[in-house]
Amino acid sequence: MKPILAIAAWSGTGKTTLLKRLIPALCERGIRPGLIKHTHHNMDVDKPGKDSYELRKAGAAQTLVASQQRWALMTETPDEAALDLTFLASRMDHATLDLVLVEGFKHESVAKILLFRVDAGHQLEEIEIDDKVIAIASDVAIDAAVPVLDLNDVAGIADFIMGWLKQQSH
Repeated sequence: MKPILAIAAWSGTGKTTLLKRLIPALCERGIRPGLIKHTHHNMDVDKPGKDSYELRKAGAAQTLVASQQRWALMTETPDEAALDLTFLASRMDHATLDLVLVEGFKHESVAKILLFRVDAGHQLEEIEIDDKVIAIASDVAIDAAVPVLDLNDVAGIADFIMGWLKQQSH
């Protein structure tokens, strides 16, 4: 399985904003990233009224919708107690990836870059650095035992990830 790297932070810190800029920066460097996004909301990728939605709601445990441009697999998980990041990552086609980025899952035991934004409503003292934190990306200076990256320097964060990826292959 390819390396998994979580971008973790409190809600409103800018995880999605960073990833929307970071993914193209990694692609420009020849990295093929996959993405798993965690949401706390009940979500549906299908639309009521569409055939695939109606067939899934009729009781199909898994529904795969495919077109020439993309395909999506929807799996009903009514009995699942908790999300399993390793299982979710294993569902991805790792032959087409170099890295699996994860938005959220901050309590999972995977490598992560924590984000801190001074105006996001939290204090520096609240940052929890465990042995899986490989860096902190912040918009203010932080004294930490891990590298501190400039949250607004997407190229610098991409370069850091490139270096980390090289270490993972050894």
